Amino acid sequence: MASSKQQAERLRKQRERQKEYRDRMRAERKPTRDDVARVFLHFMIAKAMKSGNQDGMEKLIDLLLDGLADQGFDKDASLDVIDDLIDR
Repeated sequence: MASSKQQAERLRKQRERQKEYRDRMRAERKPTRDDVARVFLHFMIAKAMKSGNQDGMEKLIDLLLDGLADQGFDKDASLDVIDDLIDR
C-alpha cells in the first residue's frame, strides 16, 4: 500500500493537472458539459414557459426528475431545486 507521503504527492500532482486543465479550458473558452447542460436546461424551461404549454413543462420536469432519480438523487429534493430554477 502507498505511504501517506506517496499518496500526498499523487494528490498534489492530480490537483496540478486538474488546475492546468481548468485553466486551459478557460483560456480556450471551451464550455464544460455542465455549462452546456445548464444553457440547454434554461432554453428548454424558457421555451416551455413562453409557449404556455403546461403539459410540456410537466413532461420536461418529469424527465428531469426521472433522470436525477436514476442517478440516485431524491425526487422531492430534486423538485425543490428545479422549482427554484424555474422561479429565477
